[in-house]
Amino acid sequence: MTRAPRGKAYGIKSAPYAFLVPATVLFLLFFALPIGYAVYLSFRRTEVEGLGLGKGAREEIWAGLANYTDALSDPELLHGALRILGYGAIVVPVMLGLALLFALLLDTDGLRVRGFSRLAIFLPYAIPGVVAALMWGFLYLPDVSPFLYLLDAAGLPQPDLLDGGPLYLSLANIAVWGGTGFNMIVIYTSLRAIPAEIFEAARLDGCSQLQIALRVKIPMVAPSLILTFFFSIIATLQVFSEPTTLKPLTNSLSTTWSPLMKVYQDAFVNNDIHAAAAQAVVIALVTLTLSFGFLKAANSRTKQGDSR
Repeated sequence: MTRAPRGKAYGIKSAPYAFLVPATVLFLLFFALPIGYAVYLSFRRTEVEGLGLGKGAREEIWAGLANYTDALSDPELLHGALRILGYGAIVVPVMLGLALLFALLLDTDGLRVRGFSRLAIFLPYAIPGVVAALMWGFLYLPDVSPFLYLLDAAGLPQPDLLDGGPLYLSLANIAVWGGTGFNMIVIYTSLRAIPAEIFEAARLDGCSQLQIALRVKIPMVAPSLILTFFFSIIATLQVFSEPTTLKPLTNSLSTTWSPLMKVYQDAFVNNDIHAAAAQAVVIALVTLTLSFGFLKAANSRTKQGDSR
């Protein structure tokens, strides 16, 4: 048995690491480095002497945890977080409920135009969030909305969809319309991966389509439901484009309506990049804590179900 030359054997062993180099470099440059720089900025602050004019009038110094203390005690950031909780309480259950319903309907035997229906439900996800927000925003405006025009022509009252409680529903509608298709595809793919023998056995036992959906399909796609819920929570905590795009159309949306809007306002309007960095780190930590807490709870519940 002949042995490969030492240099050639070393090259074979190091080949996988060479393929990882581009991904590692991109990860460090566009993910790890910006995060590290944001953390660094969050521990700094700018000290201004006099009017702040001239060389040396502004100096960046160490601030310790002062920026984090200010961020955690900032009422605007807290109010933005509470608004996001109310927004998420509408978006997440409605979006995942519709995604699951559409996936179950598409997986029904004998359904016609399945391909067209799947594409039609998924298509809104392909539209950029800013474009979708602009489109829905004009549909919400009383002067240009065809739906409100029809209500006025019928003598019915025109609701103000960009003020008060309806504002949450209007923003949630944009997110549900755009995100349901993606979640539906994830759940539908899991349904198509279930062996057909399981459904055939359920039919032989006398189960109806509804019973198969409730007792077989939904329990078996539970991991996909957990995954989509996980992604939806992260997307909800990071909502930015929809309220920012609708803000010029209404006075009910403040510049700090969501936590990320508050970060943007402090960083690029108030020119306080250090406070904004601390707020961004706090938001990231809260997102990670909620995400991992949910995954841990879901995994523990899955293990309990398997042990039974």
